Amino acid sequence: MRALLAEDDPRIAAAVRSALEGAGFAVDVARDGEAAWFAGDTEPYDAIILDLGLPKIDGLEVLRRWREGGLRTPVLVLTARGAWTERVAGIDAGADDYLPKPFQMDELVARLRALIRRSVGEAAPVLKAGPVALDPRRMEVTALGRPVALSPLEFRLLAYLMHHRGRVATQIELTEHLYAQDVERDSNAIEVAVGRLRRKLGVGLIETRRGFGYIIPEGE
Repeated sequence: MRALLAEDDPRIAAAVRSALEGAGFAVDVARDGEAAWFAGDTEPYDAIILDLGLPKIDGLEVLRRWREGGLRTPVLVLTARGAWTERVAGIDAGADDYLPKPFQMDELVARLRALIRRSVGEAAPVLKAGPVALDPRRMEVTALGRPVALSPLEFRLLAYLMHHRGRVATQIELTEHLYAQDVERDSNAIEVAVGRLRRKLGVGLIETRRGFGYIIPEGE
């Protein structure tokens, strides 16, 4: 899963990015409104964290531009403590949730996960497909009841396919959602990661649709 963090305070940005990467996200950081607007408009993200107090273009205007342009990615807005008017304005502009500063990092990550679940129609916090269960909160995966140790890329890959169960994901789509923008992308990395993931899970969960991509069927 891939997230955009739009935050101009370098200390907050570094702390949030670290927390999100520790929770299994690939993260891109935008330091001002122009960069945030461009990234959100041109790159595919599973969720966006948007500080309203951005330089160049304020976060509220960035959010309005995204929504007017048809962007449907869930957006979690960060606001100053007690600024209820900002929260109302952010929700009216299309925010899916808000979090006042200062905030607890665990709450931010939990809210982001909830937004992603709602965006794909998934209610349960633990994802299940056949004999495989993935717990994003604990970063744990089990197959047939046994724990499975995955690399960060394999975890993101499985999480993405389970969030989008029943839909074929192309290699290009997976590459775009599993890597941050500043990470070098190998053309066959997804194919290799799928092969490793299948071996580790030891069950026939992920199917290949030749010429199209990979899918975890809805009935699994």
